[in-house]
Amino acid sequence: MAAKKSTPTIRLRRLARQLRLLREDAGLSREEVEEQTGINQATIYRIETAKVRPQNRTLMTMLTTYGCPAEEQAAMRALSKEATKPGWIRPWHAGLPEEYTTYISFEDEAQGVRNYSSLFVPGLLQTEDYARSVISGVLPSATAEQVEDRVKTRVERQAILSKETPLNLWVVIDEAALRRAVGSTEIMRKQRQHLVEAAEAPNVTIQVLRFGDGAHPGMPGEFIVLEFEDPMDGDLIHVDSQAGEVFLESDADIKRFRGTFDSLVAMAASPKDSVAFIAEIDASD
Repeated sequence: MAAKKSTPTIRLRRLARQLRLLREDAGLSREEVEEQTGINQATIYRIETAKVRPQNRTLMTMLTTYGCPAEEQAAMRALSKEATKPGWIRPWHAGLPEEYTTYISFEDEAQGVRNYSSLFVPGLLQTEDYARSVISGVLPSATAEQVEDRVKTRVERQAILSKETPLNLWVVIDEAALRRAVGSTEIMRKQRQHLVEAAEAPNVTIQVLRFGDGAHPGMPGEFIVLEFEDPMDGDLIHVDSQAGEVFLESDADIKRFRGTFDSLVAMAASPKDSVAFIAEIDASD
């Protein structure tokens, strides 16, 4: 049986990036670090790519070798100690997949989210009834309790849009997601009305890709770009598909998905026209 894939926490990513930058600032290659410390190059690579958290002795050896000042070493030790703990977790999350709780931990600490959604209304903008209907439809074998745990989590996540320093949310939604009958006609009407109201917030931008806009670069699938205030964290791409949830963070992937999102923004109706379009769906039905 294949080993369970582990997804990094934001703290582990931050620790990994800082250690890599410290090594590079010291002018050392991984091979040279191995020669000086005896730490295997493969281990250094896994630490620097957030695959594993370094043992305390390994961490201290690396920091000393890189010439890290004592006060910074203390901060790095503290960061390492907390590196495997998700930043946002609740008792009822115990039954949720690890990848999902990892994602919402990233989302909770993000400064901005750029979300392209072709099949669903984005989770941060779903009404409770829509969320319940879509979760029940996507997970037909889930128990009523499991569905309610997911609904509770999804609604709870939305608090980041109205906190003191709210998340900046920019979504591009395919028209198909607005017209697919999830739950009932009334549930969809209220969901579309909620989108119109949500778009009034200064930190929420909604654009619609209409059927008439034709083929577009988002057709291969949905994705989310998470942006963080601290440059040490770097952007993160989240892709959810039938094959599972994937986190991407290479410069090439970030550039590609950012470029795709920018193209979708350019093709979609303007925010003002998009809100009017959403409102007109119900008026024309």
